[in-house]
Amino acid sequence: MTALELVDVTLTVGDGVDVVTALDRVSLSVDCGELVAIVGPSGAGKSSLLAVAGALTSPDTGTVRIDGQDPTALSKAAQARLRRERIGFVFQSGNLVPALTASEQLELMSRLSGRRRRADLDLLAEVGMADKSARRPHQLSGGERQRVGIARALVADPAVLLVDEPTAALDRARSHEIVELLARETHRAGLATVMVTHDHEMLAHCDRVLTMIDGTLTD
Repeated sequence: MTALELVDVTLTVGDGVDVVTALDRVSLSVDCGELVAIVGPSGAGKSSLLAVAGALTSPDTGTVRIDGQDPTALSKAAQARLRRERIGFVFQSGNLVPALTASEQLELMSRLSGRRRRADLDLLAEVGMADKSARRPHQLSGGERQRVGIARALVADPAVLLVDEPTAALDRARSHEIVELLARETHRAGLATVMVTHDHEMLAHCDRVLTMIDGTLTD
């Protein structure tokens, strides 16, 4: 079953003479239980692809379907609900709230989404962080922050998981651990996961690898 689909998506950014085609007739289909990596140089359009796939930006042309829904056909409130309930985001370095403990990070997301996948402690245990549930971000290593960020993204039981450079601030060993964790959760929970990365060493953990150059996506 396909949970994320982009068909002939075009997106331009900028004004006047500074207009740039960030996405050029991009098509992408990601099935449930599939981890797809997207690689490419800086400025190739990878972040724009995540923005469109995450219903953060509407394309100029083309079709987007997230868990069977076209976000461009929804009201702003319905788009926000779609993002909260059906899309999980994992950012560089975890992007955690500094004042909250690991368990409180998950509790906040539960309240915002109005959905709870399972008990927060169970979910932290799933990513190997149950024994550090009371720690705040400054008390965690980079890899531990990413694990909490992954758990937080899974709280609402999303259909789609979008991951932006999860290993950018990690060493080799921690990088492999994080991408192995993403692959395991993708397959276990049946997520449609898209991971943008510059780290070619991590690609062996992925089900499929695509390349983005100058706004175009190729196998």
